[in-house]
Amino acid sequence: MTERIAVVTGGSRGIGRAIALRLAQDGAKVIITYVRGKEAADEVIETIKSNGGEAFAYQFDVSDYEATQTAFANILDKFGKVDYLINNAGITRDALLMRMKEEDWDKVVTVNLKGAFNCIKAVVRPMLKQKFGRIVNITSVVAFMGNVGQANYVASKAGLVGLTKALAKELAPKGVTVNAVAPGFIETDMTAGLPEKIKEYMLSLIPLGRFGQPEEVAEVVAFLVSDKAAYITGQVIHVNGGMYI
Repeated sequence: MTERIAVVTGGSRGIGRAIALRLAQDGAKVIITYVRGKEAADEVIETIKSNGGEAFAYQFDVSDYEATQTAFANILDKFGKVDYLINNAGITRDALLMRMKEEDWDKVVTVNLKGAFNCIKAVVRPMLKQKFGRIVNITSVVAFMGNVGQANYVASKAGLVGLTKALAKELAPKGVTVNAVAPGFIETDMTAGLPEKIKEYMLSLIPLGRFGQPEEVAEVVAFLVSDKAAYITGQVIHVNGGMYI
């Protein structure tokens, strides 16, 4: 991956952080994006640099089309290209549908789904021009099995699956692959705050009998952007311990 430029959205914590560290380990120059939490972003950058890698952080909201286009224009101007785009940025605003506010539906779908569109839109022409690119969308196990109280999140993640398959067909002739990774229950800040009863229930659904780690998702992403996965496109790789089979 030497001289490869990787952009990881939502790369300051959780799965995004693990992906950033893993790609840097393989020699890619890593750019992480974040909305808030500068200290967490700085920690990722310093960790990568302390291990001999190169890393940079850009602060913007992927759901803001103009801000995203501007940020990526700056990235392309500085680095000359983007080889890997990992659409990891995502949020949750859970509630039963009958109690869900319109603004909570809109915000989740806009960040999780439109945010991926905004980022892809910014890099697709340069990738097609260089006849190389790897796009990996981070979806979720709930996109396939559903989940009570997460209609907005489930819809946004299911949308990412459709986006992945459609773009894989569009971009394949120019050497750009598009795949998705669907994590199951992964131990992150997002899941740490769940009530213990919900955690116990979720654990009972996992045949391997444990929750996943962010690094296990990152390993799959690292494979999908590597030359070893050059013949894989339009696929969803599940990382869920058997939770969905």
